[in-house]
Amino acid sequence: MSWLLAGLGFAALIILHELGHFAAAKAVGMRVERFALFFPPLLGRVRRGETEYAIGSIPLGGYVKISGMTPHEDLPPEVAPRAYFRQPVWKRVVVIAAGPAVNLVLAFMILWILFWSRGLDVLDLTVRQVQPRTPAAEVLQPGDRILSVDGRPGFAANLSEAEVRRRANALRAAVASHRCAGTPADGCLATDAARVAIERDGERRVIAVTPRYDATERRTLLGFQYGTRGVPIGPAEAAQVSVTGMWNVTRLTVDNIVRLFYDDEARKQVSGVVGSYEATRQSFELDTVQAVRILALISLSLAIINLFPFLPLDGGHIFWAVAEKVRGKPIPFSVLERVSVVGFMLVAFLFVIGLTNDIGRITSGEGFGVR
Repeated sequence: MSWLLAGLGFAALIILHELGHFAAAKAVGMRVERFALFFPPLLGRVRRGETEYAIGSIPLGGYVKISGMTPHEDLPPEVAPRAYFRQPVWKRVVVIAAGPAVNLVLAFMILWILFWSRGLDVLDLTVRQVQPRTPAAEVLQPGDRILSVDGRPGFAANLSEAEVRRRANALRAAVASHRCAGTPADGCLATDAARVAIERDGERRVIAVTPRYDATERRTLLGFQYGTRGVPIGPAEAAQVSVTGMWNVTRLTVDNIVRLFYDDEARKQVSGVVGSYEATRQSFELDTVQAVRILALISLSLAIINLFPFLPLDGGHIFWAVAEKVRGKPIPFSVLERVSVVGFMLVAFLFVIGLTNDIGRITSGEGFGVR
């Protein structure tokens, strides 16, 4: 079932994106020749009026074919006035921007509904998950309250969100203060144990746990994750939290894409279509709400990436349409063809990196950080 739900979720994102282009093109009077889900070869098609609706066999996207997307396209006289390149710049920008706009609105609506209906998840100093084969796996259980580590206070009733985060950081620092002898190696145990006070089933206990060094985190860890608790919020605050979260994701996405060209570590973090799909599928197995939240972030990412100013992306079409307006006359199509080659190479570069990383995570068993 998770395979089907993830597939339907991705198909919905594609359909809605292309539906934005389709509806905007119809609204401004352009002629839409084909509305297609997925890429050719086509599996089926049906014509309604002047538009053909089709489904392809390669599930990597979709497209809307508008008459006159190239200036030299041979069109019948009755169709030519409605061609894409015959339209004023503002109409072309509206049509191209409509796809990413739908993804942005969709991401906002999903996050807003989730925050309003479920509240805001804030950190709770309670064990949510214990990682297998770690020091914590031998002594901690989900639901344990972490009262203190080496005397540094942890869980207490009625703490503010800021205070909970401050205490969580202090507890992490207390664990990390226990170090291995000499130069730390991945998996080495600290030379002494941390004293962890917990509350389990209403009973206070003090246990000794020896942290283990994690080379990825570059510090010693016990091997558990804190839980969260829901705090109810109203619709206005839910909207504010959604916008803030979307902006943070946008800033991080743009920064990471720029870093791809000079940072090997950034390239290792990229995930592609396969990884996004698998993360969504696994999330549906664990938590439907988490899966829907991931789909919202994927929708946001689609909008962000599509707005980069490189042809054949939507942002490239918008950029060169605006350039035409500023220049006062059309950009030579030969120039657009050359910059399209560069843009296609950049998109292919990103796709290959993402696909390579996804295959590596699957074959190595590393996974996608969902479980």
